[in-house]
Amino acid sequence: MKNNYSDPEYQENTCLLSIDEQGNELILFNDNIHTFDYVINALVDICELSYEQATNCANIVDRRGLCTVKHGSYDILVKMYDKLTKKQLKAEIR
Repeated sequence: MKNNYSDPEYQENTCLLSIDEQGNELILFNDNIHTFDYVINALVDICELSYEQATNCANIVDRRGLCTVKHGSYDILVKMYDKLTKKQLKAEIR
C-alpha cells in the first residue's frame, strides 16, 4: 500500500497511530490565532507526538475545527491539558 503523506484521508487515519487508547481523549480546538508551527511544537513537546503526527493533527484541527490528539488516563491527560491551556491553546478532555 502506497502512503501519500499529503493526502487528507491518510493524515486523518495516521494522526493517532501508536497512541495508547485508555478511555479518555484530549481534544484540541482551532483558534485561528496560533501558527501551525506553534501548535505543532506544543503537540510535540507536551503531548509527545512525533513531528508527523503533530503536523497531521494540526492540519485536521485547521480543516475540521478539532482533533483528538491523545488518548490515555485522565491523570496523564489533565497534565497535558494544563500545559496546552497555559500556552493559550483551546483543549478539552472527554
